Amino acid sequence: MAIAESNKPLPRFSDIIHAQSLLNKVVKQTPLERSKSFSSMSGADVYLKLENFQTTGSFKVRGAFYKINNLSEEEISRGVLCASAGNHAQGVAYAATQLGVKSTVFMPVFAPPLKVIATRSYGAEVILTGDTFDDAYNAALEFKEKTGATFVHPFNDPHIIAGQGTVGLEIFEQLREVDEVLVPIGGGGLISGVAIALKQLNPAIRIIGVEADGAQSMKISVEKGEPSMLTSVNTIADGIAVKCPGNLTFEAARNLVDEFVVVNDAEMAHTAYLLMQRAKIMTEPSGVAAVAAVLYQKTDVKGRKVVPIVSGGNVNMSILEQILDKGVMEEGLRARIQVLIPDQAGMLKSIISILERMKANIHDIEHERSTTSVPVGYVMVTITFNLQDTTQLPTILTELDRKGMQYQVLR
Repeated sequence: MAIAESNKPLPRFSDIIHAQSLLNKVVKQTPLERSKSFSSMSGADVYLKLENFQTTGSFKVRGAFYKINNLSEEEISRGVLCASAGNHAQGVAYAATQLGVKSTVFMPVFAPPLKVIATRSYGAEVILTGDTFDDAYNAALEFKEKTGATFVHPFNDPHIIAGQGTVGLEIFEQLREVDEVLVPIGGGGLISGVAIALKQLNPAIRIIGVEADGAQSMKISVEKGEPSMLTSVNTIADGIAVKCPGNLTFEAARNLVDEFVVVNDAEMAHTAYLLMQRAKIMTEPSGVAAVAAVLYQKTDVKGRKVVPIVSGGNVNMSILEQILDKGVMEEGLRARIQVLIPDQAGMLKSIISILERMKANIHDIEHERSTTSVPVGYVMVTITFNLQDTTQLPTILTELDRKGMQYQVLR
């Protein structure tokens, strides 16, 4: 996929004000909530901007609606299209339907089924094509050439940027004394709009961009001084897995963003777990990147009023299951042990009796006899169990030692 270019200028502050006057009638002003738990964990005064509560589950609907609303009658008659694996698709579909415009969305065949279903439910015609996002993107461009439909770019468009910038206006209205705003970066549309808005309102507000470790396209581009294409991206945060920023978003980020930091997949996964466990908020991995940067101290925010933007909540259910499993294990409330025992009646019961005495609730049991690593006459038993507190596992392991069991704790 080529680097996204636009011959139009960046939006002005007045454009974002105009976008807000329109969007106030059609999208939610999302909550800004102080998190006592995350403030205590980070040493900062943390306020979460909850765009995961937005219509369609992410901020993307803001830019999509403003873009489509500004089309000419002729452009509207030909319809709109986009290429997306998730949030942008849903934003475009919803906005187009609300404005009475036909929408076509190209998605790769690997797109999560729930996101495909949601996009269709908002009124778009969904075309699944290709194994990668690039395949879907190229197919969308071919469709544009054949039909004349307007391509709604996910980030490198002045109307898209202006619409996303209304998030910044809301933050300022909700917390005038904010010191720092942390924004996840994919292609850069959100951080561009937020930075334009907030730097106009108060230049002292620090804007910090947060990228996934496996998709640092904006950070690397700014360091090189020009938009630069990554050869590949590798992260669970598919919503911010972008190989290259556009020329507009690069310009805004280079001139207005104070700092760029990165978070890895494990940090985002655990942060998503903590948001569910502590705040009862469900998010997708890309949506928690900014919160992860605060919790893992990627920048010094101690003693400051900080707003990490929670950008989306459309999580893939298989990823959610893994996040929950790893989260409870990391907190010491679930354990998984592998025990080699003689393949004899009563041996498994002796292990289970230890767990029963400790009030540990068995989650799963697996038996393996056929692999070459298991000696003849033995069985490898893998038991996953939930614990009531973090002190129970050492006691269980002591009991296994006392019985002479060969075991390994799996992480």
